[in-house]
Amino acid sequence: MMKRTFVTILAAACGLAVTAQNKKVQVYTTAQESSRHIAKTAELNFTEFRQPLETEPCVFIDPANKFQSFTGIGGALTDAAAETFAKLPANKQKEFLTAYFDADKGIGFTIARTNIHSCDFSSGSYTYVADNDKELKSFSIAHDQQYRIPFIKQAIAAAGGKLPLYASPWSPPAWMKDNNSMLQGGKLKAEYRQSWADYYIKFIRAYEAAGIPVWGLSVQNEPMAKQRWESCIFSAEEERDFIKQYLGPTLHKAGMANKKLIAWDHNRDLLYQRASVILNDKDAAKYVWGIGFHWYETWTGGPMQFDNLRLVNQAFPDKNLIFTEGCKEKFSMDSVYNWSLGERYGNSMINDFNNGTVAWTDWNILLDEKGGPNHVGNFCFAPVHADTRTGELIYTNAYYYMGHFSKFIRPGAKRIAASSSRAQLQTTAFQNTDGSIAVVVMNTTDKKIAYRLWLDGKAALTESLPHSIVTLVVR
Repeated sequence: MMKRTFVTILAAACGLAVTAQNKKVQVYTTAQESSRHIAKTAELNFTEFRQPLETEPCVFIDPANKFQSFTGIGGALTDAAAETFAKLPANKQKEFLTAYFDADKGIGFTIARTNIHSCDFSSGSYTYVADNDKELKSFSIAHDQQYRIPFIKQAIAAAGGKLPLYASPWSPPAWMKDNNSMLQGGKLKAEYRQSWADYYIKFIRAYEAAGIPVWGLSVQNEPMAKQRWESCIFSAEEERDFIKQYLGPTLHKAGMANKKLIAWDHNRDLLYQRASVILNDKDAAKYVWGIGFHWYETWTGGPMQFDNLRLVNQAFPDKNLIFTEGCKEKFSMDSVYNWSLGERYGNSMINDFNNGTVAWTDWNILLDEKGGPNHVGNFCFAPVHADTRTGELIYTNAYYYMGHFSKFIRPGAKRIAASSSRAQLQTTAFQNTDGSIAVVVMNTTDKKIAYRLWLDGKAALTESLPHSIVTLVVR
């Protein structure tokens, strides 16, 4: 057994052909019609099956064709999440951390996002400096020491001591903006561009001094949205110029060239236009690690626009795509068990990965029984809610749907070719660094569908239950 495992690892490392010979398939299932959640439901064997007929549904995988490397899956460690976590009893806090960050007992999150001073999911607006302090001499993260910093530290510990964290600002301080408010959009005043660039550096240094490494940062959360909460408008040209003239050089001067700088950080609808304006400028592009995106373009009534991801991936293959935020809006406790919550996550994740995305970050990792706290009443769903009145945790099926990816696809994995012969079976697949292959198959229909997992002329027969998601692990 040890010898075969070594050969498998060596073959994966050297890019040798992976076959179904002596392989088994472990099946993990979450399904609406049962109480199973990421439960091991079967172990399958491959048998000879050279040429499927059109009447024989298959999911084909081809490890010989590899695509992007996988960075991680995670969620946002916001003020709201931290404040809610602090209200839980100690045993529930431990349960929560294990559920999210333990790869064996939980779903093994491996990346996280946080906010630079306040966002809508804070109990109130605040910054880290005194008004009109252009030199940032008063800069202090004392506010975050109460809830957020202890929470992030516990998350890092639960993840085994390593949890790449990136930070996003929702708005500069009011006095730096032309509308003199952190809310309702507005723009950064020209005379404060350098001060604002310096602010990111101050934040990173302060968090790292507090024991929290910062992996990356985005330029501005949702730069085309005028919101009733913290927001700031940057046109594509304004973001490009801020990157190349201020933020990029300031990061490099501070010795932070290794921090992953993420542009856009907004919806897929304008994704290509924003990417093309910034990345076609070599003086801006040299500072940019990747393009971040959200899923809220569906506010128009249309579906998620995955083709825009594909186009950016094709046009700028040397840059990374990272999903930076998504959640179901307009919270209602009556809907926490709706199966559509998880299916929205599954649909997004499968298509985002198949179009080149390297990392996927959910929005709030935890919210309370009201979908907050949120200082402007913008209450939303999270994969896990805490009823702070009883101390209980409520797991929506979005948590389990994400787990079908995060638990089995680990950092460093490579996406491999995966093709379904039925539109009703959505799929993506990755090969991990240990040689194992994780294939995710989702069925959003009301029908049970028998199909075969096909690899190199052999296939394993299984079935997809109505409204289910499975991960098939080949090893």
